[in-house]
Amino acid sequence: MLVKTKYFGEINLSEDKIITMERGMFGFEEYKKYTILFDSEKEGKANVSWFQSVEEPGLAFPVINPLVVKEDYNPVVEDELLKGLGEITEENIVILLLLTVPQDAIQMTANLKAPIIINADTRKGAQVVVENEEYEIKYSCLLYTSPSPRDTERS
Repeated sequence: MLVKTKYFGEINLSEDKIITMERGMFGFEEYKKYTILFDSEKEGKANVSWFQSVEEPGLAFPVINPLVVKEDYNPVVEDELLKGLGEITEENIVILLLLTVPQDAIQMTANLKAPIIINADTRKGAQVVVENEEYEIKYSCLLYTSPSPRDTERS
């Protein structure tokens, strides 16, 4: 399947790389199909990936593994919010945090309050609001590299 993206050009994507978000992303509920893109040349170094819409070329969210930002990240999520994803286990769960990257990358923040949770086995995901009161929407997270889609290659 050929997918057009604003930042990465055209990507040949196999069906098994598509994640279905039945409820979409907050504010973008009409877009249900996504994939994760990362810089294959920076494997082991790159912390930031891109949650790219398969349906809308200009819709790509910078995302990060929460353990890179907060080592003890342990979201509490109401079971009802994950019901449509299939059985979640430690082996198949993927959690991503959305990043906000202002021009001054030193002020980059991660959203600890509304992660994306994916069941890797079913390739279904949901953006949820966690119950942890201490988790912030704008958690400061300075990384050693600034995520720029122009500098990122498709994988």
